[in-house]
Amino acid sequence: MKIALLGLGSVGRGVAEMVDKKDLGITITAVADSKSGYMDPAGVDIPSLLARKKKTGHCGDTGITVADIIKKATYDALVEVSPTNALTGEPSTEYIRAALGRKKHVVTSNKGPVSLAGKDLRALARKKGVAFRYEATVAGAIPVMHLLEHGLSGNEILSISGVLNGTCNYILTRMADEGLTYDQALLEAREMGYAEADPTYDVQGIDAAIKLVILTNAIWDTGKKLADVERTGIDLLTADALRLAEEDGCTIRLIAESCPKTHVLRVSPRILSKNHPLVVEGTLNALTLTTDMAKEITLIGRGAGSVETASAIIGDLLYIRDQYARRA
Repeated sequence: MKIALLGLGSVGRGVAEMVDKKDLGITITAVADSKSGYMDPAGVDIPSLLARKKKTGHCGDTGITVADIIKKATYDALVEVSPTNALTGEPSTEYIRAALGRKKHVVTSNKGPVSLAGKDLRALARKKGVAFRYEATVAGAIPVMHLLEHGLSGNEILSISGVLNGTCNYILTRMADEGLTYDQALLEAREMGYAEADPTYDVQGIDAAIKLVILTNAIWDTGKKLADVERTGIDLLTADALRLAEEDGCTIRLIAESCPKTHVLRVSPRILSKNHPLVVEGTLNALTLTTDMAKEITLIGRGAGSVETASAIIGDLLYIRDQYARRA
């Protein structure tokens, strides 16, 4: 299977490294970053590519653009892992449309296009007879989309709830375990590399809300947007609130919830008993699916990381390869 890789940040490097390390039957034939591109129909030399990127900041020729890669490169699937624009989804949405228009499969970790234009992109993929997959947009290495599509086939999904942001979960864990203030825990999260210099996207629940929208639309095809989510972050949470919860044998986690029948679509701090399945530690993610036949199923795993996200992307690629090989 030949792939073109758009984006060579943390996730893109993770994908490239795993393709190089493991015998997966995947060949990278084109790569683009924000400033350059490189194409080789026979397959890119990945160690040389990564060394060049590290040394120069460019993956290839500054005269080769993303548009050139999409339109001219030889590939079966486009892997789109460029940075997310949560407000517009661009330019990634147009990259994805262009590849689907060429009847190329698309796998992405980019939450912007999926949350804002997922329904249209899925419809375009169906029209062109190709796949559009986005396991990596929600909960990192946890294979929730695969479970929803295959492991729970025949079940009606009644509701979902979960911890979908590792940064917030780390902050809340440290506040509860060590009695840190929010500011102290946030500083520690920054020092550990879990929080950005501007943590707004995480701590105000925006990231979790976008992931909730993606899951909700994937399950129920409701066409929800970020603005539809009732959202409260953790940035105003005090150490006293965690201490009071502790006195009752509870703790606090930022929980994303969706249930169409009760019109619930929200992200907010919730008080949970310490033995609740969604009370996970550190940067872990957790998600509970409530169904009519299987009842409650809880998934726990790493919600971020270059290799962890690469796991989800590679899983989608191999699924596409196997499914479409059977149809051929």
